[in-house]
Amino acid sequence: LFHLTYWVTILIIFYVISPIIIIKLVFKDSIFNYGLSIKRSIQDFKTFFTFFIFLAPLVFWASKLESFQFKYPLYNPKTGELWPFFFIWQILYLIQFFSLEFFFRGFMLHGIKKQFGFYSIFIMIIPYVMIHFNKPFPEIIGAIFAGLILGVLSLKSRSIWLGVALHYSVAITMDMFVLWQKGFFN
Repeated sequence: LFHLTYWVTILIIFYVISPIIIIKLVFKDSIFNYGLSIKRSIQDFKTFFTFFIFLAPLVFWASKLESFQFKYPLYNPKTGELWPFFFIWQILYLIQFFSLEFFFRGFMLHGIKKQFGFYSIFIMIIPYVMIHFNKPFPEIIGAIFAGLILGVLSLKSRSIWLGVALHYSVAITMDMFVLWQKGFFN
C-alpha cells in the first residue's frame, strides 16, 4: 500500500497541482474552464448508467483473462480482509482517477481545444494510450476507445466528472470481478 500511496502522491503533484499552477500563473485562467465544472455533470447520470451497463459485461469477460488477473487488483488484499487497507486503497484509487481525468480530459483537452477543436481529442489520446503500455493488450486497445469517448463527453459537458465516475466504476468493478475469479469471496 505504501508504494501505491507514493504513486498516487506523484500523480497528484504532476497531474493536478502542476497543471493548476500553470493554469493560474501562466494561463491566468480559472480551473473551472478545464473540466472542473460540476453544473452540467449532474445531468450526465443517464449517460453514466448507459455506458456502465454496456461496459460491465466487457469487464466481466476481461476479468477471466489471465493477463488481467495478473495485473489487478493493484492492491491485493488477504483473503477475507477488505477492511481497512483495501478500502483505503479504493479511496486512493479514486483520487488517482480524478488526477488522470483532470490531466488528460481537463488540462490537456480543454487547454488545446481553442487551437485544435475536436482534433484535440486525438492529440490527447496519444499520451493517454501510452500510459497504458504496461497494461494487458485488450486494455491498451480499450484505452483508445475510452480516450475518444471520454474526450467527447468532456468536450460536450465541459466537465471531467462523468469520466472520473466511469473510469473509477470500471476499475473497482474489475477489482471485484478479478477477486471473485480468484476465489477471494469463497
